[in-house]
Amino acid sequence: MAHSHSPAQEPHGSLGGYIAGFVLSVLLTAGAFGLVLHGAMDPGTSMIVIAILALVQIIVHMVFFLHLNTSSGQGWNLLAIAYTVLAAAFLVFGTIWVMHNVTMNMMSR
Repeated sequence: MAHSHSPAQEPHGSLGGYIAGFVLSVLLTAGAFGLVLHGAMDPGTSMIVIAILALVQIIVHMVFFLHLNTSSGQGWNLLAIAYTVLAAAFLVFGTIWVMHNVTMNMMSR
């Protein structure tokens, strides 16, 4: 007789994992807020550091709250996330490209 495995039996995170994720999220958010509040770096460097903090926070959320990992059972989830990142990149960079072209065309008048 085959053993059936239902999604209700999937292991979920422990209280300690949720607390660790929450603390890391708060620290990353406070770090970005403190960086902007105190103006410790020049604007270009601040943008890069804030972007890095944002990427780390996305990873923290995916690992601690969405319970995503690199196991074989997570393949479709990781593929969906990769597609979402690609679609978001098209959206952001496409918007920047269009706005740049609009600016260039408006400056010629």
